[in-house]
Amino acid sequence: MDFEVVIGLEVHTQLLTDAKIFSGSSTAFGGEPNSQTDPVVLGMPGVLPVLNKKVVDFAIRLGLATNCTIVPYNRFARKHYFYPDLPKGYQISQYELPICEHGHLDITLEDQPTKRIGITRIHMEEDAGKSIHDAGVDTLVDLNRSGVPLLEIVSEPDMRSAAEAHAYLAGLKQIVTYLEICDGNMEEGSLRCDANVSIRPRGSSEFGTKTELKNMNSFRNVERAINYEIERQTDIVSNGGTIVQETLLWDANVGTVRAMRSKEEAHDYRYFPEPDLLPLQISEEWIAAVRAELPELPEEKKQRFVSEYKLPVYNAEVLTASKALANYFEAVAKSCEDSKLVSNWVMTDVLRVLKEQKIDVEDFTISAQRLAGLLNLILKNTISAKIARDIFEEMLGNEDEALAIVEKKGLAQISDTSELEGIVAQVIADNPKQVEQFRAGKEKIISYFVGQVMKATRGKANPGMVNEILRKQLKA
Repeated sequence: MDFEVVIGLEVHTQLLTDAKIFSGSSTAFGGEPNSQTDPVVLGMPGVLPVLNKKVVDFAIRLGLATNCTIVPYNRFARKHYFYPDLPKGYQISQYELPICEHGHLDITLEDQPTKRIGITRIHMEEDAGKSIHDAGVDTLVDLNRSGVPLLEIVSEPDMRSAAEAHAYLAGLKQIVTYLEICDGNMEEGSLRCDANVSIRPRGSSEFGTKTELKNMNSFRNVERAINYEIERQTDIVSNGGTIVQETLLWDANVGTVRAMRSKEEAHDYRYFPEPDLLPLQISEEWIAAVRAELPELPEEKKQRFVSEYKLPVYNAEVLTASKALANYFEAVAKSCEDSKLVSNWVMTDVLRVLKEQKIDVEDFTISAQRLAGLLNLILKNTISAKIARDIFEEMLGNEDEALAIVEKKGLAQISDTSELEGIVAQVIADNPKQVEQFRAGKEKIISYFVGQVMKATRGKANPGMVNEILRKQLKA
């Protein structure tokens, strides 16, 4: 039987606020265990939560960026469950009246048309603490994370492959980082994803029994886990078995899943309105104020790069993959007339170094101004592209400007016609056999002569002038 997969994602984004959602404790990552708590976080008797306005601003910002309706009247709810890292015994979340509803995110896979993925809702909630099970002792609890503000984005079950799920998650990460509301770091848990996966006979409109996948801490593991689950469910149904609704934990080390809890063990959260917080009313003026502060979003920036800098769509997609990289490219392009040259260098040389050194562009040692200075030397024919790459490598290890390196090492390109004519004449005189081959019609051997001239000038000859002079003298 031919099956179709149905996938929906629940994504949690940890917000970049200084304080927690309902108290003033720090949200900084990596503090000493249980050092960032307070009576509200610990659920002490008699304390009351106070909503952090910035969390609401961030929720509206994300809702607008994902084409959602901002719900003018929404409220918080208590979500009850018992676990060591949840001191109150409940989590403050939103249930029947979330802040954002009915949005969408468009994704594009290679050689496929753009596809729209629906977003059911976005709601605000507080994070729970962290239980540590692998420290060699009984379970340890760190409550630093408790109360950190989260936005949960719940998609429609519109994805039909692990690749589509990957593209949707990557698109969400790109948006939240452009909005500067989340750093998108899955390894540190600031972006977390659960996947609901089911299969059904192709052409059927009814949903199959779904399983929920958890514990996926990278984009690669999200795709691996979903593909594994698709294959597991397909094998079971193809062999006459039945899918059991359960929550599964992905084990990246062995590439398999293990059961966490079944449907019968699933929590009844007993939601009810949070009595300690008033309903939240969001005015049109509030929404308009947040809308006015929205930055240029990835798709808009990509289209602008194509039109303003005359870049191919692929180049624009690569350069706008992150806001920081896009800003770096623009900073270089503002000081260099040839935006295509800038694009090529950022996409090849700069990204290569970032990958090799495992750093972000913010930590790249060659500033945008220094790179623009190097590229301008190429445009002025002061140096060749080959020499430029040698200088680029040297610039990685010091703070010197490209021109200073050229002058110090005598790397300026030879563009003097008479000097080059003499060098070319000598190369021709030294290679009579190759001259005969060229005159016999072997045009490609011109590259041999170019190489010999470059060797004689230690790569400093102007390649365009060399080609022109060579052809003139060889045909004389």
